[in-house]
Amino acid sequence: MISTILAQAAAGGSGILGQVFLFGSIILIMYFFMIRPQQKKQKESKKFIEEIKKGDEVVTIGGLHGKVNAVEGDTVILELDRGLKVKVEKSAISLDFSRKPEQKK
Repeated sequence: MISTILAQAAAGGSGILGQVFLFGSIILIMYFFMIRPQQKKQKESKKFIEEIKKGDEVVTIGGLHGKVNAVEGDTVILELDRGLKVKVEKSAISLDFSRKPEQKK
């Protein structure tokens, strides 16, 4: 009886390496399909927010469409319609409508 338990324990030892390889490959797959694209998207969003300039047509997170009238530090003044100006945080801007979608890369 003890010999069968030892035989099972010895056979199970080689399975640990397979399990470690399986978990490692799952983590690697998660990195390439979930974490890496998210980091790339955050980097592009940060770059877009830093490059906002006067004259850009943008959309805020709340859905307001407007033209950038001035950039003051972390805030942006948007001209919405007929001279109506709104002051918003740069982080509240989500899209650039200055270029047409087919021109974006």
